Amino acid sequence: MKGEAPSACQGVTVWFTGLPCAGKTTASGAVASQLRACGLRVELLDADALRLTISRGLGFSKEDRGENVRRIGYVCGLLAPHGVVVLVSAIAPYRELRAEIRAQLGRFVEVYVNAPLAVCEERDVKGLYRRARLGEMHGLTGVDAPYEPPESPEVECRTDLETIEQSAAKVVAFLRNNYADLFLP
Repeated sequence: MKGEAPSACQGVTVWFTGLPCAGKTTASGAVASQLRACGLRVELLDADALRLTISRGLGFSKEDRGENVRRIGYVCGLLAPHGVVVLVSAIAPYRELRAEIRAQLGRFVEVYVNAPLAVCEERDVKGLYRRARLGEMHGLTGVDAPYEPPESPEVECRTDLETIEQSAAKVVAFLRNNYADLFLP
């Protein structure tokens, strides 16, 4: 971004929250493809990848989870003012923390990627739920660590009942209806 003139338009942060394996990364990737096809500047921030870089060394205590979310929010705050649509795929299990990030960023869309725990367990390619159920790991959100679902998200994607394309279309439609300036030339 160095050397680029700032965009005339303010970007927005779209935060995909939900249980592990609910479809956050898949849905945010589909939204990114649709937005890029519209010519928008898009950055995908995936919490799993960020834990290997800016959040390396953080554990899964409530304090460390909070610090992880704050670091991600900080990066969003660097990108969005330059016209970037920042798509975040991160559990962010606590409502209070999501509200804190919303208040800091202003232009913030909460997307609840909602799938029942049983469906998430069926989708678990990493074996996290199996390991948690066997007592081999602790602190898995939705099993032995809390997840506080959004009370009034801007968009709810029911990934157990709709296709990823349908979920992505709902998010893009919300952005078009509420942040039309993003789509102006």
